[in-house]
Amino acid sequence: MAKTEKFTVSGSQVVDKVKQLLHEGNIRKVRLVHEGRTLIEIPLSIGAPVAALGILAAPVLAAIGAFAALVTECTIEVEKTDSTE
Repeated sequence: MAKTEKFTVSGSQVVDKVKQLLHEGNIRKVRLVHEGRTLIEIPLSIGAPVAALGILAAPVLAAIGAFAALVTECTIEVEKTDSTE
């Protein structure tokens, strides 16, 4: 079973927060929400090797940065895998 966490951050902090969350691991999906509307939803592979995740994260972070530049504040919704799975 997956659990969802929500973080509200300013536009300038979005990329840093997503990097921190990716580093923590066990993430299935990242969704950026602004004023109740989903701006971008990014599914991430489960159990990807750390090196591959780092390579795949660069374009994802660039896309997130582009969207974050357009908003002053947004919510990051993170779907994480249950550690017991």
